[in-house]
Amino acid sequence: MTLPAHWTEEQLEEQRLAAIEIFRRRRMEEPLEQYIANFDEYQGVIEELLESTLDLSDIDSRLVDVLTAPKLLEAFRYLAGPPISDDDLKVVAEAVLSRQRILRDPEMVGRIKQVVLSGLDRRRFPWVIEGREPTESEREAAIVASAALIATRRLETRRRSDGKREQEASVHAALREMGFTQVASRKVSVLSDAPAPGEFCAESDLGGRKADVLVGLWDRRVMPIECKVSNSSTNSVKRLNNDAAVKAETWRKDFGQLQMVPSAVLGGVYKLHNLQDAQRRGLSLFWAHDLNSLTNWISSTKR
Repeated sequence: MTLPAHWTEEQLEEQRLAAIEIFRRRRMEEPLEQYIANFDEYQGVIEELLESTLDLSDIDSRLVDVLTAPKLLEAFRYLAGPPISDDDLKVVAEAVLSRQRILRDPEMVGRIKQVVLSGLDRRRFPWVIEGREPTESEREAAIVASAALIATRRLETRRRSDGKREQEASVHAALREMGFTQVASRKVSVLSDAPAPGEFCAESDLGGRKADVLVGLWDRRVMPIECKVSNSSTNSVKRLNNDAAVKAETWRKDFGQLQMVPSAVLGGVYKLHNLQDAQRRGLSLFWAHDLNSLTNWISSTKR
């Protein structure tokens, strides 16, 4: 059976640098208006949070209202320094952040407050720690800094999600251009559940783990493709090595090394040694800017 290319260090470095250059160019072309719109929106949200809690001096009387309003809850999480993510808050505070649960579980509400305020950013909100009212300049600085923090994080999240959607759409289009037929997403517990040769489907459950694209190769093997967009080399470890490569190892173990061709289509910023590590662990690597390598290899399985 034909195996995907195992890229040399020089080849990986060449493609890695090309991906970084594309990321850099797109990043510089990104419209400033997106950031400004996010900033303006969350500046108002932070102002509302401070006004409703008397500059954080009376959180208790308004806490339920804050936690049941999605944008105020987001702003509340950003009082901590560094901000606490939605997922982390759920775990650390043992919380369910649904409106119904918040309204009927005051003990949980207390835990949420304790977790966030125990990490209160003392640089942004010094008056809270010192037990006094803020000066006008302190209040304005806290609002601006918090709005900028949230706006930046929102833009980064949108950049990743938009990039991932574009990447998946490009892979789908490339497969259709090859003559593959898109079929319904599905749960694959055994290989016979997977798309047939010449078929592919969008995000599906493959042995209990999500695959972004699932391809039925011409030689009856299955090719799960993970679409990964990384905004930084640090972020790439999570997306490539701690996610896609782990899935590759699991799928090869559960379904058989000869039956699975776990792959990733990459865009953005990656470190060379992380790419080499993922490849050593059985993940075949392709690049969003060079989908011809992917389609050429898939075509080779027809011979």
